[in-house]
Order: sequence, then C-alpha cells, then structure tokens
Amino acid sequence: MTAPSYFSADYAEARQRFLDSARAAGATHTAYDNPNRGPNGQALYTDTAWLGPRDAERVLVSVSGTHGAEGFCGSGVQVGWFESGLAAESHGDIAYLAIHAINPHGFAWLRRVTEENVDLNRNFVDFGGPLPDNAAYRELADLICPKTWDDATISETHEALAAYADEHGPRALQAAVSAGQYSHPDGIFYGGQAPTWSHRTLKRIFETELANAKQAAVIDYHTGLGPRGHGERICCHAVGSDNLTRTEQWYEGDFTSPLMGTSSSVELNGVNLFGMEKAADKTDLTVIALEYGTQETQLVKLALRADNWLHLYGDPESDQGRAIKQQVREAFYQDADDWKQMIWDRAVETQRLALRGLKES
Repeated sequence: MTAPSYFSADYAEARQRFLDSARAAGATHTAYDNPNRGPNGQALYTDTAWLGPRDAERVLVSVSGTHGAEGFCGSGVQVGWFESGLAAESHGDIAYLAIHAINPHGFAWLRRVTEENVDLNRNFVDFGGPLPDNAAYRELADLICPKTWDDATISETHEALAAYADEHGPRALQAAVSAGQYSHPDGIFYGGQAPTWSHRTLKRIFETELANAKQAAVIDYHTGLGPRGHGERICCHAVGSDNLTRTEQWYEGDFTSPLMGTSSSVELNGVNLFGMEKAADKTDLTVIALEYGTQETQLVKLALRADNWLHLYGDPESDQGRAIKQQVREAFYQDADDWKQMIWDRAVETQRLALRGLKES
C-alpha cells in the first residue's frame, strides 16, 4: 500500500476504512452515535479504536475531524497507521487511541462546523462566566458574512477587509476573523453558547479512555493554514509550563506557539486543549495540532465565507451550491498524491517522535 491509498473520498468511506483497518490490527472499537444524520439519511458516528494494554499508563492519541471538512487528512493518517503496521510501534506498555471524526456532522456534510454551526475548536470556554468578546469581529461581521454572494459582493467585501488589514495590520484582521467570536451564531468561527455534542463526546472519551494514563501525547490533525503540504506543529500550552517544555523536547524544537508569536495561527479562544485537560485531569498531556497547508489563506477564508452564506441563504443542490462545496473541499483536502505523501511523511515522523517522548518520559 502507498500513502495516497490511505485517504478516502467522503465520510462514509473514511469511517468504513477506519473500522476495517482498526479491526484488522486487533484494536478495540467504540462508537458514539450522533443524533443527527448525514447526506441521504446516513447515520453519523464518532469512533474510537484502542490498541494496546487497557491499563496503559502512557498513550499516544490521534484526533481527526475536529473541523469536519478537515477530516480527510487525519482519517487518512489513522487508517494508514493501522494498515501499514506502524501501529505496532506503540505496542508494549504504550497504547494507541485513535479518535475518528470527532465532528462527524461537519465531515459528512463537508462543513468545517458542527451541526450547531459551532467551530469546535472555539467551543471549550467557561460557559458559566462572561464569554470572550471579539469587538473587531462585531465591527466586521456584515463584511465577513454578507447576505448576498456574487462577484460584486465578493469584490466589495474583499476590498473593505483589505483596507482594515492596511490600517490595523494583517495579523489584526486574522485575529478578528478567526480567533473566535460568541456574538453572531450565524457567523464563522462561532464558539457557541453551550457545549456541543462533539465537545461533550471528546471530554467523555478523554475521561473514560485515559482514566489509567499518567502521560498522553495528543496529535490533533488540521488542514487549511500555512504552506501547501507543510505540517506545522502548533502548541497552545501555556508559556513556561511543563507541557510546553515537553513539547520542545519531544519534537526537538520543531514546533510553533501562538502564545509566543511564532505560529501561523493567532491566539485562539476556547481550544479543545482546555477540554482535554479538564476531562483527563490526572494525566500529563502533551498536545499539538498538526496543521497542514492547502491553498493560500485568502482562498481558504473565501471558501468558509461562501459555505456560511450557502447554508444560510443558498441552495446546496444548485450549480452555485455544488461549486461552493468544491471550493470547501479543495480548501481543506488536496486530492493529489504529492500532497497526501507529504501529509503521511510528516505524520509518521511526528507520531514516532511522540512515541519516543512517551517511552523516555
């Protein structure tokens, strides 16, 4: 088998490949039934596969589909890890936990968001207190998500957003758009007003599956940011923390941090790391997002804005709707052998480094 063969064309195929490869590798499977349905009424699930001792104190964890449409990448790595036999590298006293399609609704419907229109990686805030205020998003909301979507509107809003970047800086525009907002439920990068199904499911998995773990290395697979095919290891652990120190040691300094200003990502509100830490509060977590580039950032953001408009005002079955869905697909999944090979090579390198770090900890 070659690396490109590990990747699937849609959620249904990805799930079946995951189940088959995990079963063939001898992993134990658990399914979490999402109450919603996918295209043509298909059932939706988040699945986990556990390989290794159930009482393992050290665990390698991979997560796919946090942002649904990005699930092709992480799913391909998870399938390949089983099918290639590399999963056997985590045998012994280290277990491997694969969490497949934590946002199955977004994966199946080719959307980045959950069924609640929530960005899952902005949903882990304290909903019992004041929510983060993104004043810049509120100022730009009508430009980011207009009620019409045609060439004239795209051009006009692009010019207005570019003017904001000229005045405040590109990084300020990036933060305004993508840091997370809690004021516009119909907007993009919306963090929600309560924990989503995927939020609750992720915490349940970490609480139950890592109950015996003292150390866990977590790799959360993402796409859509950075140079095409490059896998940026992004760490959101607090500066000065033991977790950040381990990240630096395990990945030999090859990582970035939004908190340190070294990442292509800005500092984000409500990332899933916070939920993982709360659920597995007796486990020392070393968490990274492995972020692979696809297209220019401007094209990726355009696809997100178009998809948002489509599900609010458009018709997904129209010619325009199908064209927008193709935009979304290309923004988060490059169906090209060279891209898939780059994803696989970086993933293997990263997971092997994580295993080595666990063995030496």
